[in-house]
Amino acid sequence: MVRELIESGAGREYDLYAQTINPQFVRVLRTIGFDRQWARAEGAHLEDADGRRFLDMLGGFGMFNVGRNNRRVRDALVEALELDTPGSVQLGVSTLPGLLAEELLRRAPASIGRVLFTSSGAESVEAAIKLGRAATGRSRVVSAEHGFHGLTLGALSANGNPEFTDRFGPLLPGFSHVPFNDLEALETELAREDVALVLLEPVQGKGVVLPEPGYLEGAQELCRRYGTLFCLDEVQTGLGRTGRFLAAEHWGLEPDLVTIAKSLSGGYVPIGACLLRPEVHEAVFDSMEHSFSHGSTFAPNDLGMAAGLATLRELDEERLVERSARLGELLLELTRPLVDRYEVVREVRGLGLMWAIEFAEPESRRRSWRLLERAQPGLFAQLVVVPLFSEHAILCQVAGHHMNVVKALPPLVVGEDDLEVFAAALDEVLAKAERLPRAMMGFALRAARAGVAVGRT
Repeated sequence: MVRELIESGAGREYDLYAQTINPQFVRVLRTIGFDRQWARAEGAHLEDADGRRFLDMLGGFGMFNVGRNNRRVRDALVEALELDTPGSVQLGVSTLPGLLAEELLRRAPASIGRVLFTSSGAESVEAAIKLGRAATGRSRVVSAEHGFHGLTLGALSANGNPEFTDRFGPLLPGFSHVPFNDLEALETELAREDVALVLLEPVQGKGVVLPEPGYLEGAQELCRRYGTLFCLDEVQTGLGRTGRFLAAEHWGLEPDLVTIAKSLSGGYVPIGACLLRPEVHEAVFDSMEHSFSHGSTFAPNDLGMAAGLATLRELDEERLVERSARLGELLLELTRPLVDRYEVVREVRGLGLMWAIEFAEPESRRRSWRLLERAQPGLFAQLVVVPLFSEHAILCQVAGHHMNVVKALPPLVVGEDDLEVFAAALDEVLAKAERLPRAMMGFALRAARAGVAVGRT
């Protein structure tokens, strides 16, 4: 049935999507030439209907750590379906949720002792906020400017990006934002001793902003001093992305709560989790009466649990976490020379296979650069992303609104040769883009007039 339906809709994907779901998104894709008819995917590659193979350096915004259409995860899902398991009894439990929770706890920091399953990263953040308030008896939440924590109302209230929040107020009360990497500003908020939760990405996804030495350790110590819970949002950085199972391991952190999602199911089904210190969990679920204090209809469900267990096994057996660390160093080694090679390149940075290149105004072409920036801040980064896609068959993204940063989150199964292809293509694109030729300027200005933004999430 599914094959027949897909075949019946072939060639109409974008018209159907525009008519029934989101016409403006389709307009964006058509304007920048990203409206491909996708036919199949495997590992770190996509293939369009014409048979052209694309290197996926976007990875579904970090969903496909174990690769697209991972066969072993798929086999686990098929097996779970064939077993007719009695999942989601609701007034009862099944085996798989406890097994996945046990495996997550085995990999988590020593401070963590409970797992609450969810259906997404945003829902994991919502749970952390809600449970953190109940456990502490405090209402305030502090997060960092430019942090991205999701788009549901509670997560959006913690979101530090005005381009996402401004049109949807009033947001929830009790939320404050401080600059990332600023311990003094954080302490000013915590010293009031009314903050339930500090919510931070260990590496900010918008722009791949790395913490300065001592920042995360200092934030954790301040939380301990002022009786505030320390929560790490590892929805994007978790499950091997940064070269550790959780990014927290890089700094020896022991958070009170950790949110994970995205690649936990191998990218197949929605699944997330909020990992908690036992004392936090028990302060909320403190009696039989309160045993239903928080939950979600589809979380946990046996398909998600089976996919999660298969994903963790795949990370272990294929040593993908170690692979992420090794290939992340290779990617930096291949691309850091671009800083010296091109005037427009300000910095190349990353941790594991979470990578970014940032651009800045070149001395020799200030007039053209400023023309672009007046049309739309961050437009130069689009001049890199679009030809990487159209000329070199590489899919990646602009890292954030009004940011001249290109970002990559490839599946952890990406090959060394793939990274070499990416670096060579980036070099070639930058050689053209830095000159800001008339054709590229014309495209950029047309895109700006159409209000186009490429892959900004």
